[in-house]
Amino acid sequence: MEFASVMVGKSEIQTPKSEIAIVAIGSNLGDSPVLVCRAIGRLQELSDQPLLVSSLWQSTPVDCPPGSPLFVNAVVGLFPRASETPETLLARLQAFETAFGRRPKQVLNEPRPLDLDLIAFGSATRRNPALTLPHPRAGQRRFVLAPLAEIAAEFVLPGQPATVAALLAALPSAEMLRKLPADA
Repeated sequence: MEFASVMVGKSEIQTPKSEIAIVAIGSNLGDSPVLVCRAIGRLQELSDQPLLVSSLWQSTPVDCPPGSPLFVNAVVGLFPRASETPETLLARLQAFETAFGRRPKQVLNEPRPLDLDLIAFGSATRRNPALTLPHPRAGQRRFVLAPLAEIAAEFVLPGQPATVAALLAALPSAEMLRKLPADA
């Protein structure tokens, strides 16, 4: 059985890799810090254990329409219930997005109040029109890797040759990313 090192508070623990789902959270429409924090609270409903939660980060929009506002991002690790599958979790994430006011997209990567991306579901892999696991661009996005490194630096995304920390260190991206103060 493969294990992932994750941070719980200031302690590092080992958890079976098959038991953790990684969700990236983003918002760039409305009161984004509040929306991201509210989304984290809702995600706890889907986890059998306390969430692993990163800090909030602010990032420049990547591959978004010109003039798009800055994003607020975070990453959580959750421990899905035994009956949960990647597909059922994705459906729940999409329902949360809708509940937070996300409308069907008119323009690719347009501003949105809430974006929840399923980055990984344990060691599961998927490649179909509805879901690709692990998320195909997660290893190239500083706004995913930096928050993920806070909670699971030694985690290896399925199919990746290196840990999250190593991917982040090797990332040549010039995208702006800064950690927001805890009271943001």
